Amino acid sequence: MNQKSNWQLLLGAAFLMATSAIGPGFLTQTTVFTQSLAASFGFVILISILLDIGAQLNVWRIIAVSERKAQDIANLMLPGLGYFIALLVVIGGLAFNIGNVGGAGLGINVMFGGISPESGAAISGAIAISIFLVKEAGKAMDRFTLVAGFVMVALTVYVAITSSPPVGEAVAKTFAPDKIDFAAIVTLVGGTVGGYITFAGGHRLLDAGVKGEKALGEVNKSAVSAIGIASIMRIFLFLAALGVVASGATLNPDNPPASVFQHAAGNIGYKLFGIVMWSAAVTSIIGSAYTSVSFIRTFHPKLEKYGNLLIVVFILFSTLCFVAIGNPVKILVFVGALNGMILPITLGVMLVAAYNKKIVGSYKHPLWMTIVGAIIVIGMATMGIDTFMSL
Repeated sequence: MNQKSNWQLLLGAAFLMATSAIGPGFLTQTTVFTQSLAASFGFVILISILLDIGAQLNVWRIIAVSERKAQDIANLMLPGLGYFIALLVVIGGLAFNIGNVGGAGLGINVMFGGISPESGAAISGAIAISIFLVKEAGKAMDRFTLVAGFVMVALTVYVAITSSPPVGEAVAKTFAPDKIDFAAIVTLVGGTVGGYITFAGGHRLLDAGVKGEKALGEVNKSAVSAIGIASIMRIFLFLAALGVVASGATLNPDNPPASVFQHAAGNIGYKLFGIVMWSAAVTSIIGSAYTSVSFIRTFHPKLEKYGNLLIVVFILFSTLCFVAIGNPVKILVFVGALNGMILPITLGVMLVAAYNKKIVGSYKHPLWMTIVGAIIVIGMATMGIDTFMSL
């Protein structure tokens, strides 16, 4: 593999993971927390970025050195555990994909007005499906997520500039916040590397042949780049919302991120929100479908052979669910808690696997990564249990 194509592959895996994280929930979550914490939300973002990098590096490195996908590693650790994790990921990915399809439909509705969210969802589902019908679906997916990811980041940067945020205050409060919201930190970590998301790029690299201890340098670059892309989007969306909130404007509680774009750049800003929402949602549809199916396709040769067809069915089913019954809010809330529990389970399995010679051979996992990973496991498990109890 030449250097140019290798770099494109690493960047493609990074964008797949990042755009999987940047969905409708990501946009709303960031805006709502900015409204409640103001400039102090910068501290939450900073801590969550560090924790995201710790979780992602652990997972991607162990997948690479073991040359196995997460479910196969889990089955080696404890027979049947991989099937259980795959079930959790597929259920969580499917439920969230219904929300992603709804977000894509809303994006088209905002952009074109006359098209209903349901029709927009059907159009978006068809576009996502078409990517997996081409001969080189992996490359098509990489290119689409890269272009769409660049577009939504660029538009969000523009809106952040037009909202004239108090950058100095944001920087100061990032390092000396007025208050610290631990629930917000856990929510951001879960939203960025929770559930299926952190495995999106790791499994993509494995499918493309980037594996083994010799590839760890490339894996590190791609993993950190992925968190970097998602974090850039988070930071500029935070600044855009902060500028609007600091001006005294009131955000629409029914659609806070759309309100930010509209207050910052008028009707043009509202249309730009439509583009950003659609890009975020449709790339999340692709990432969710690809990664969820990657958790089951290794269980049987026929599942591997018809992997792209399974992805198409996954997207089609998600789209039909939204068009038929709308966005099932209660299901999404429950499965949100379920997805929050997936990260500590999967990351915990990965950390134990890192010290199993049968899985990683002679590889020596860095101690600091293990410590950071253990902190994330304990924190996410505690918050996940609290969330389940409240539900």
